[in-house]
Amino acid sequence: MNTTNRHPFSARLRYAFDNYMAKGTIALIFGLFVLSLLIILAVTIGVLISGLKDGFAETEGLDFAELFWRSLLRTLDPGTMGGDTGNVAFVLSMLLVTLGGIFIVATLIGVISSGIEGKLDELRKGHSKVLESNHTVILGWTRQVFDIIGEIVLANENQKRAHVVVLADRDKVEMEEEIRQRIPDTKTTRIICRSGSPIELGDLATANVPASRSVIILAPENEDPDTEVIKTLLAITNDPARRPEPYRIVAEIREPRNVNVARLASGGEAQLVLGGELIGRIAAQTCRQPGLSVVYQDLLDFGGDEMYFWSSPEMVGRKFGDCLALFRRSSLIGIIPAQGTGAPQLNPPMDRVIAEGDRLVVVSADDDMIASEDPPGGIREDLIVVRDQAPQTPDATLVLGWNSRTAGLLMELDKYVAPGSRLMVIAQGGGADLASEVEAVGRRLTNLKLTYRAADTTDRQVLDEVTADDYGHVVVMSYSDYYDEQRADAKTLVTLLHLRDIESNRGESYTIVSEMLDVRNRALAAVTRADDFIVSGKLVSLMMSQFSENAELFDVFTDIFDPEGAEIYLKPVGDYVAVGQPVNFYTVVEAARRRGETALGYRKTSESNDASKAYG
Repeated sequence: MNTTNRHPFSARLRYAFDNYMAKGTIALIFGLFVLSLLIILAVTIGVLISGLKDGFAETEGLDFAELFWRSLLRTLDPGTMGGDTGNVAFVLSMLLVTLGGIFIVATLIGVISSGIEGKLDELRKGHSKVLESNHTVILGWTRQVFDIIGEIVLANENQKRAHVVVLADRDKVEMEEEIRQRIPDTKTTRIICRSGSPIELGDLATANVPASRSVIILAPENEDPDTEVIKTLLAITNDPARRPEPYRIVAEIREPRNVNVARLASGGEAQLVLGGELIGRIAAQTCRQPGLSVVYQDLLDFGGDEMYFWSSPEMVGRKFGDCLALFRRSSLIGIIPAQGTGAPQLNPPMDRVIAEGDRLVVVSADDDMIASEDPPGGIREDLIVVRDQAPQTPDATLVLGWNSRTAGLLMELDKYVAPGSRLMVIAQGGGADLASEVEAVGRRLTNLKLTYRAADTTDRQVLDEVTADDYGHVVVMSYSDYYDEQRADAKTLVTLLHLRDIESNRGESYTIVSEMLDVRNRALAAVTRADDFIVSGKLVSLMMSQFSENAELFDVFTDIFDPEGAEIYLKPVGDYVAVGQPVNFYTVVEAARRRGETALGYRKTSESNDASKAYG
């Protein structure tokens, strides 16, 4: 049934007016233009028809166009009618045009001002589309975003105009302000922030993902971060506006059980970084080799030495072991087989012949420093030590604290220790659920016998009791699942201070490795003289930054962190060369080669607590 006629004409007219006003600034400006045109046209026609213009010097003889122009000027400038003379009807006509002009111009100024302000508000909200290309896109916002941006800024120093686009469900202005505070100098890189949800196709389009060089997806800090990451992967790879070429995506996944789902969601286009498992492996290796996390950080950040892939025709046909001494300012550590012929080979057999198409994995401060040259000689044969490695014996490890990464640490540590080794875990919080989780991990261990105790790890009495046993290694894990990063780091610092005081009072010696959340607290922690600190979030950030710049590094680091792969070890120099006499690094490289190992660097123990010297 037609109900249109039930409403009076005035109501329908008002409704149409309201709808038109709601169309926005452009519609309002157009409406004002039409209204002013109608007023000027009506007055001009009226003056011409009535003959009001005749008999006045200023208007006599004017045609329609000239009179229309005079009326338009009176509309735009109220002062124009100040000199009008003539009969009352003509002056009132000009006054009508001027009053209409005052109303229209005032309204027009207000509309334009409101439109500009609205546009500025829209820009501040960060909903406009990015038109950059070959840029890095970061999706999500966590404390890791600052480390990632800092690394990308360093990686882009050799580019004149580089861009990083951050898309997160936060206020654009707040994001930009936080980035400016943490990274005041972005060098040649421009940081662009946009507000929106990475799982919404409309918001995702503002980051211009199809034109990007790489995409980094951060796991949000909520109860189910992997779900958000998987949704984001689906949004990127199934976007109707996506590009035909594969994306270079790096995404963080927290739970190993979600890896296969994430890989399916990405269609194989994403490299997945298991943050918890990564930290667990690094912690397991570092607690037995203090200082190793510093080596990893140096290899992963763009400020120190990095891994490069290098090839040269003159290397073809040579044995890997013979090439180790050919790099004066770099270290050869492995081979990337020719395309499609196998996985990276780190520390391959010394008689492995370099084939056509192979690339060498070289550690260097910069790629332009890589060059082969004949060694200068001077290898001190008399200083090379031939010493058998001591057999591995059972030991004891104490773990203080618990978080979602600790279970991975224990599982990895079990692969490195001798059968019959002991493990004590002390943590507070979590109640019966935590006890059940620890016991479940203990049942999966093969070489370690696990004991659990619920207690406050900052309590001096508790620490005095447990350290009375003969523990060779102590690992202090952060309470990141229970407190914010500053409070969690504060509890870690208190625990470390107690441990070092106990060690000093008893004259004992054991390695202490601690997990920190905020890299800025590492300087404060130096007073505890801990042997090493694992800044968990920063290491994950560094790795994701490296993969976003060079996707081929993924397989290399996967091999390094795999217990079955080639690993990095810190060993006493006395196991390779005689100490107390000057020796060049060529001699160390040769000594390692004879043991089937590759020497890639050294650490000065005397500088292990000096941040200005990269901790040695």
